[in-house]
Amino acid sequence: EKKLADLFNICSAIMQSIAQSPVPYIAKVDGIATAAGCQLVASCDLAYASSETSRFATPGVNLGLFCSTPGVALGRCVSRKHAMEMLLTGEPISAHYAQKIGLINAAVPKDDLDSKVDHITNLIASRSQKSIQEGKPTFLKQMQQPLDVAYKTTSETMCSNVMTEDCKEGISAFFEKRSPKW
Repeated sequence: EKKLADLFNICSAIMQSIAQSPVPYIAKVDGIATAAGCQLVASCDLAYASSETSRFATPGVNLGLFCSTPGVALGRCVSRKHAMEMLLTGEPISAHYAQKIGLINAAVPKDDLDSKVDHITNLIASRSQKSIQEGKPTFLKQMQQPLDVAYKTTSETMCSNVMTEDCKEGISAFFEKRSPKW
């Protein structure tokens, strides 16, 4: 029993570290992502999957084991009703349906999956890393706050961010019609 508790604690710590990291995490799925695999996809900031081969499921209920820990990430990623449908039925869903309910950003043809993820990765890498490292934690934090507190939190971050060298460079580059040099 202790080994099982340790396993679930490690898995939970990994999923939490993704959310707490200022670095964006991108899932690329070309196959089936079930249980903790589906949890990992739901935990990532962005997710892309091959439309032909990818499926997602929380099938524990089929074995008499409700996917409670995958449900944490899933329930924060998709609507409650969609999460419950996956958790209660254990049935796999297609990549297209996963995109429709918000589990993934896009379902793309298998032959285009690598180039799609590379494109998104390169776009993110070309942006101010300082603003991303401040912005991601702030975005996730404000999602858990009441509206008035969320605006206070994000206003403080924007005030801090606008004073950075990266922001000054970005604004200068915009007016000078050139690419910024982070």
